[in-house]
Amino acid sequence: MAQQAVSGGHDARGSAHASRAAVGVGFAVLCLSYLLNAMDRQVFYPLLPDIQEEFGFSLDQSGLLATGFTLGLALAGIPAGYLLDRMSRRTIVIASVVVYSLGTVAIPFAAGFADMAVYRLVSGIGEGVQATAIYAVIGAFYFHRRALAAGFIGVAFGLGVFLGPLIGQAMATAGGTWRTPFYVFGVAGLVVAAVILVTVPRAMSEAVAGRASAGDGAATYDHIPASPYNRNTLAFGITSAVSGLVFYGFLGLYPTFLRGELGFDAGQAALAASLVGFGAMTALPVGWLADRVDQRILMAVGFMGTSLSALLAYQVASGPAAQYVLAFLIGTFASGVLFTNCTTVLQRSVRPEHVGRGAGLFILTYYVAAALSGLLFARLVAAAGWQGAGLVQLTLLPVVGLAALALVDPRRMLLPPAVRARITSRG
Repeated sequence: MAQQAVSGGHDARGSAHASRAAVGVGFAVLCLSYLLNAMDRQVFYPLLPDIQEEFGFSLDQSGLLATGFTLGLALAGIPAGYLLDRMSRRTIVIASVVVYSLGTVAIPFAAGFADMAVYRLVSGIGEGVQATAIYAVIGAFYFHRRALAAGFIGVAFGLGVFLGPLIGQAMATAGGTWRTPFYVFGVAGLVVAAVILVTVPRAMSEAVAGRASAGDGAATYDHIPASPYNRNTLAFGITSAVSGLVFYGFLGLYPTFLRGELGFDAGQAALAASLVGFGAMTALPVGWLADRVDQRILMAVGFMGTSLSALLAYQVASGPAAQYVLAFLIGTFASGVLFTNCTTVLQRSVRPEHVGRGAGLFILTYYVAAALSGLLFARLVAAAGWQGAGLVQLTLLPVVGLAALALVDPRRMLLPPAVRARITSRG
């Protein structure tokens, strides 16, 4: 991928071109770091029932701990995007990995809800800055193939979501405590930060978006609004927020639903949560498509597929086999399709010099909603039961995302030339 994709620019901060091999290794390491990021996030969910039992947390508190860490990701989005347009992206990636790893290591030392929530928030801030930085790097370097590059990052995320619960549950079982996985993942993050320092070339991490791109017949970007805060970023901000509410509302308490409501054992719940990540790995073919078709169509498919799959998961299916299939499908539609497209459409709604802020807007809108999703879902469960909560938050809410797509003006976006030509020809 890294050797075949077209670079969006040259290093503006002093480095010459990197070799294809160096770029390939650097891209692989960034994917590895994001895989670990996903594992670090996902390991908490299947262990939550054990943590809840030890500390006596309520369902509201458990829901906040499950998804509240994403508030840290959200808070990091805008300032990280601003800094990424002005500072070394590689340095920011490394610092962010160190921050979230330290937050992860601290979780087992928590004495109660308050300090555990702080440690989760610190982890979220680091993960948010890292995500913003990585998407800014690929948005600049893989200028017209950014969705395909994001697809590779999505595969890494999906693999992390798949492996995190399985490995985490195995570590907890082997170590006799839920604390073991947090020690291991925290230390692993510090190692990965050191690897990034020596393997990711500055010519890749500091590329300037829109310079020297191949196959782009346009010399200017006057059709893109000068401000990064415009009609399209508003519309896609809404779709990102809906996606965050739906996907993290599902992720945060899904294992608790399976164990508490359907009577699954810990291993079955962990496998179901892992299969969400297997579905998320469809981000690669989705990313390939997203560089070739109108992304609004893909996002509409994502919202409809998520809605229908969640309806079946919470209203119809009760056995493990059915839940495994539906978990995979929700991962496919909510992450493989929606997450992959949301990460790129906001960057395509701003001018190249604002690519960092485009990435930051995605992190802000997606993860503010995600931070509230667990608490909202828990309150809905208290008011209407698991079935009612699934119906409202996971089946009906995606309709709002579909409606927001109608606000988008694709003629005011930075699209690949072939896609732009087809949209322009339709008027």
